[in-house]
Amino acid sequence: MKKEEAAYHKFDSLSDVHRAFGLPMPVHPLISFIDNSANQIEVDKLPQSHVLNFYKISYRIKQSGKLKYGQSYYDFDEGSLMFASPGQLIGRYKDSGESLGYTLLVHPDFFQTYPLAKKIRQYGFFAYSANEALHLSDNEKTTLMSIFKIIETELNSRIDDFSQDVIVSQIEVLLNYANRFYKRQFITRKAVNNDLLEKLEEVLEEYFSSEKPLSKGIPTVQYLSEHLNISPSYLSDMLRSLTGQNAQQHIHHKLIEMAKEKLSTTTLSISEVAYVLGFEHSSSFNRLFKSKTNVTPLEFRASFS
Repeated sequence: MKKEEAAYHKFDSLSDVHRAFGLPMPVHPLISFIDNSANQIEVDKLPQSHVLNFYKISYRIKQSGKLKYGQSYYDFDEGSLMFASPGQLIGRYKDSGESLGYTLLVHPDFFQTYPLAKKIRQYGFFAYSANEALHLSDNEKTTLMSIFKIIETELNSRIDDFSQDVIVSQIEVLLNYANRFYKRQFITRKAVNNDLLEKLEEVLEEYFSSEKPLSKGIPTVQYLSEHLNISPSYLSDMLRSLTGQNAQQHIHHKLIEMAKEKLSTTTLSISEVAYVLGFEHSSSFNRLFKSKTNVTPLEFRASFS
């Protein structure tokens, strides 16, 4: 059973994807817009688990059942926008049924010579898990559909010397809007995110009250995200929207608060404080403490005497 779950099909080209769906070959070898709004494509033709060699931006109008993405299953009944980067393991649940919507596939080479080739790595939502998909309001859907329509029109009716410039600019506009819409989602789902923030504090408290710092060192962003069942990128972006700090900065803030407590209420030496907090070297602890408080641990302790 485990071997079956580990197996996946890799799509190296857009033509491979089109063949899998029984679609005509793409009009451009590096970019394809697939319209399945009328449910004319049989999603069951897609392999259970697959890896794409290109970026994928999908808007699902309706999804019956669940789709597997990475290690999670995600219910698309509400309709949503999902992003995947090259190399991400994607799979469909065997009972997924119909999947209405639109999919944009873009090979990284399409962005060569454009600033977006580097900038696209800065959009953290390409590293989000499927349960962190973007749920759009009606106005946001209208904006998204207008961009998709321009890209589709460029691909299907007027491939010329300017087409690539227009399409790349539209993709960048789409990504910038997605950034804005995710910020809105962080705000409108603030209650859910506050629950996550409370759970995060519980995970950190449990970590530092145990022997884990002695054996594992300082907690990592990956450790926190795994215990919260969200991706590291989503965790950092969610925290930034709530506290102004990313996940790494949040960990550092917690370390400094714990250090202040131990420096002011115990007789542990500076090296011992560093050790029990998970630092391998006390010099690293001293540097972090000084950078965050503008005083050394010794100077901080002296202020209480």
